[in-house]
Amino acid sequence: MALQIAIYTLRTQPQVASMICSRAFFSSSIQESTQATLAQEVKIMGDPARPETMRAVQYSGYGGGAAALKYVEIPVPSLKKDEVLIKVEAASINPADCNIQKGLLRPFVPRFPFIPVSDVAGEIVEVGAAVSEFKVGDRVVSKLIFWKAGGLAEYVAASESVTVALPAGVSTVDAAGLPVAGLTALQAVRAIGTKFDGTGSGSNILITAGSGGIGTYAVQLAKLGNHNVTATCGARNLELVADMGADEVLDYKTPEGAALKNNSGKKYDYIVNTTNAGKWSAFKPALSSHGRVVDLAPNLANFVASMLTLFSKKKKLSTVLLSLGMEDLRFLLELVKEGKLKTVVDSRHPFDKAADAWEKSMSGHATGKVIVEM
Repeated sequence: MALQIAIYTLRTQPQVASMICSRAFFSSSIQESTQATLAQEVKIMGDPARPETMRAVQYSGYGGGAAALKYVEIPVPSLKKDEVLIKVEAASINPADCNIQKGLLRPFVPRFPFIPVSDVAGEIVEVGAAVSEFKVGDRVVSKLIFWKAGGLAEYVAASESVTVALPAGVSTVDAAGLPVAGLTALQAVRAIGTKFDGTGSGSNILITAGSGGIGTYAVQLAKLGNHNVTATCGARNLELVADMGADEVLDYKTPEGAALKNNSGKKYDYIVNTTNAGKWSAFKPALSSHGRVVDLAPNLANFVASMLTLFSKKKKLSTVLLSLGMEDLRFLLELVKEGKLKTVVDSRHPFDKAADAWEKSMSGHATGKVIVEM
C-alpha cells in the first residue's frame, strides 16, 4: 500500500515527490520524514485508487421532467480545503428539486448543465486539507447547497459545515431522507412550542398531508412532543399514518376530511400545513379562537393571509422557511438511532432508474421519501 501511495504521489504530485526525494537524500531520518509526508498526503488525497470520472444525472434547461434527465460521464469533483468527497450511497429527491427544474427560481438558479438533488448520504473517500471533523471512511449525511446541489452522482463534494456523521446503526437510506423534509418538519413542530424533554403540555393540532415526505416526520415529532394529532391523507394511507402515531386520520376526499373536522369536534390550536393545496379560507374555521396556522408550502392566497394576520392577536397564519442547522440534524439522527423516529420510504430506485424516481416525486403522491441508491 505504501508503494502504491508513493507511486501515485510521484505521478500526480511532482512537487511533493520532489520534496520527499530531497528529504531522502539529505536527511538521516529518511524513514520518519517520508512516512510523515505520505500520511499528510493521504489526508488530502484519500483513496489513491480514486477514479478520475464518474456517472451523473443532469439536465440542461428548464422543464422537461424526467425525460430531460441525461446520464453523463464527467470528472469527479475536486475539493476545496474545507470540503469532503462523498461516495454517494443514497440520495433523496424532494419536491423542491423538481420545482427548481420547473423554473421556480428562474433565471437565477440553476446554472446549466445542472446535477440535481441536495440530500445525500454515503462514505467519505477524500478530505480537504482544512477538514478537521471527518476522516476517510466516515459515514455521513449532507445537505448540499441547493443552488449547487450535485447529489444525483456517484461522488459529490460537500462542505464540512453542512455534513454530519451517522450514528452507528443508522442506514444511509434512512439518513438521506432527513435533511430537507426532516428539518422542515422539526422546525415547524418547534414553531408551535413543542418540547421534547417531557415538560411541554400538548396541544390539539392538525397536520395536512400526513403521508408525505414532511408530513410523515411531522406526525411522529408531534407525538413525541405529547400533542393530540389529527392528520389528513388519502384513503390508501390512513392505516400507515395511524401507525405513525396520529390519534385520528382524515381522508381529505371525504366531506369531513375536506372540512378538517375531527370526531371530537374540537377546534385546533395549531395547523401545520405541508401542502400547497391548503387554503386559509378552509383553515380559519377549524382554528380555535387564538389558533395559528404554520404554513410550510404557502400559495399566493396564504402568503397574502400571512401578511394580513401578521399582527393579529387571534387567528393567524405564518410561514416557516427551512434554515439548516447541523445540531437539529444530529438531533433527528439520534431519534432515528433510538428508534423514536423513522424515515418512511415510498420507493427505492437504482441509479440506472433515477428517472423513475424523479417521475414518482413529481407526481405529488409519494408516501414518504423517494430514494435513489447508487
